[in-house]
Amino acid sequence: MKLETSASGVYPIAPTPFHEDGRIDFASIDRLSDFYTEIGATGMTVLGVLGEAPKLDGAEALEVAARFVKRAPKLPVIVGVTSAGFAAMRTLASAAMDAGAAGVMIAPPNTLRTDDQIVTYYAQAADAIGSDTPFCIQDYPLNYSVVMSPTVLKRIITDNPSCVMVKHEDWPGLEKITTLRKWEADGALRHVSILCGNNGLFLDFEIERGADGAMTGYPFADMLVDLINLARSGQRDAAHDLFDLHLPLLKYEQQPGVGLSARKYILARRGLISSPAQRKPAGAFTEAARSEVDYLLSRIARSDKRGACNPLKI
Repeated sequence: MKLETSASGVYPIAPTPFHEDGRIDFASIDRLSDFYTEIGATGMTVLGVLGEAPKLDGAEALEVAARFVKRAPKLPVIVGVTSAGFAAMRTLASAAMDAGAAGVMIAPPNTLRTDDQIVTYYAQAADAIGSDTPFCIQDYPLNYSVVMSPTVLKRIITDNPSCVMVKHEDWPGLEKITTLRKWEADGALRHVSILCGNNGLFLDFEIERGADGAMTGYPFADMLVDLINLARSGQRDAAHDLFDLHLPLLKYEQQPGVGLSARKYILARRGLISSPAQRKPAGAFTEAARSEVDYLLSRIARSDKRGACNPLKI
């Protein structure tokens, strides 16, 4: 299956599980894939920021992507192919699509400064991966230091028919979603899927502004599925209540240098990966930080039993 502009729902950003010695943990990839399928996720994204993609060599990246694709044949898998050069991007994108991926995600290099540079970069990237490979723009200025205005996104979408999705991670970004959807309603822009990241910090209102779903690494992807289902069924207060319950943990995980550690720790507590290990270089996850995450989980567990996951000895 290929990624289409109609994509919606929850595309969890999957981590790359590692053993303590740095080897890829393929058994945990299988458990994650099964979990995402069982909870009603509509797709998956691999080799993103959460996937520690820069720590993998080319062969390992393809192995990881292919394992997710093979284990979850009913879910469209988006593969992050961001690279310093187009040769590596082309190689991984081609191999991933041959392995059954649905499309690829491309983030801009932080060397881009002007609107024209950004638009030109994506035109060249689309040419490099081939016009038959659907791609998603990763709009994440907080991480990549590249600011894409709605007008720039409109130019990229208009110039490149193979662009089918925007991963929206701007902050603040609600007005950007509204602008894109207004242009679409006015016939000034073709429809593309908008899935939101930023750990879901504004997902409750992003859905109401016209986003199609979530693409984030929050370790309670099942909560995100419930949230979107509630919002779509018109249960606004219930959707916001569920979101508010998880918001303190969402906010805590958004800390630079802490988020990946916290997410892997929680996924390990939930039994979805065998170890919270990161491949080096890796940030520290102190005893104090673990204690704070444990406290936030205990507060979630008062109203949502998913927070009562098993303790983890480290």
